[in-house]
Amino acid sequence: MRKPARCVAWLLPLLLTACFHRTHQVQTAAVAPPVTNLPPPDTAPVDLPKSATTIPTKPTENAETVAEKLPPKQPHVKHHKPMPDKNAEVASVDTPEVSAVGPLSTGDPADYRVETEELIATTERGLTGLNRQLSDPEKKTADHVRDFLKQAREALASGDIDGAHTLAAKAKVLLAELIK
Repeated sequence: MRKPARCVAWLLPLLLTACFHRTHQVQTAAVAPPVTNLPPPDTAPVDLPKSATTIPTKPTENAETVAEKLPPKQPHVKHHKPMPDKNAEVASVDTPEVSAVGPLSTGDPADYRVETEELIATTERGLTGLNRQLSDPEKKTADHVRDFLKQAREALASGDIDGAHTLAAKAKVLLAELIK
């Protein structure tokens, strides 16, 4: 008893919204009969004014005289925006306390390189300082940390300080998960 009721409940919306094929009869609009008593069209020639029917026989001006009357052509000059002076002072802009992209460096590569080297060193010390027995997932995480540190050292050696810092930061985050 429940099964037929369930089938009806499922099929009822389908049947209610289904398209019924109806044959639609095309209704033709009543057309008026053609008019048969039209006057014949007027085919008499039209007299146009004299100026509209005559074409001048010789040109009034040739291309040379027109070109002589035009002002001389100015050469095209591209206007470039002036390059900012590298030594010019940059206007200070009020920045929010917390940036959406994180802390920004001062731009001094020597400081950033030293900071990255310290980050790599502290992460390595933290990894070697783990004295407890690690489970299999924790061993895999520790291997990832070592891989990130290795890649960070290689990036630092090749001069990619930003990439090295990013890899060292990833290694530090994974190490923090191991220490918990």
